[in-house]
Amino acid sequence: MNDLKQIAKTIRRDIIEMIYAAGSGHPGGSLSLADIFAVLYFGQMRHDPKDPAMPDRDRLILSKGHAAPVLYSALARSGYFDPEYLKTLRKTDSFLEGHPAMKTHGVEVGTGSLGQGLSVGCGLALSFKKRKTLQKVFVILGDGELQEGQNWEAFMFAGHNRLNNLIAVIDLNDLQIDGKVTEVNSIEPVADKIRAFNWNFMVIDGHDIPQIKTAFEKAAASDKPFAVIAKTVKGKGVSFMENRAEWHGKALNKEDYEKAMAELL
Repeated sequence: MNDLKQIAKTIRRDIIEMIYAAGSGHPGGSLSLADIFAVLYFGQMRHDPKDPAMPDRDRLILSKGHAAPVLYSALARSGYFDPEYLKTLRKTDSFLEGHPAMKTHGVEVGTGSLGQGLSVGCGLALSFKKRKTLQKVFVILGDGELQEGQNWEAFMFAGHNRLNNLIAVIDLNDLQIDGKVTEVNSIEPVADKIRAFNWNFMVIDGHDIPQIKTAFEKAAASDKPFAVIAKTVKGKGVSFMENRAEWHGKALNKEDYEKAMAELL
């Protein structure tokens, strides 16, 4: 357990490092996912960094593609590429673009146009189900992203087809670029809506490693598609970023960088 907590801290440090080096990026919603990505890449998903195209691998789709730094850190730290490359985020010749692109080893789907990831996940999950494979599809969604109607069509499709190999992880931090999700265009009651579309779900503290692990264990045993509704803190781990909408897509200056890194020691 302590190892996963340390991995999550390393991921958070990487996020701060790469966004500072790039001079642009989205720290808030990347930091909120660090604990979940630590569990996924270091204990939950079936994958092999030495063989990124392993046929029976699980798939992960980061639908909220602007949180690419958390994905890149998890990929680098699990062995897909040298962590030194993280410093090249958003550089002209880098394979680490501002949103995930398939030229990066370990990235399954190019994402960034919000609201589309769950639909792609449905297609993959249905394909695996028809082929009777054991693969899982994990789709990481933002709560602001759930204001996009295509998501709810995908929830309906997955429930109708009982895609029990599909796991949606909702990063429920109640902040988007314009402020609180509940004030801009509320998506509540999320749990009731997901239940209505014939999904199983679990509401968790998205920063509690044991709860995250339990949720994925329940997802693995589910007879329906499963949603992990993860209550998180945007900017988690850096005090002056926590629950601050302005850190949705804002780079750090030198003073911010030094303060953040000192907190993440």
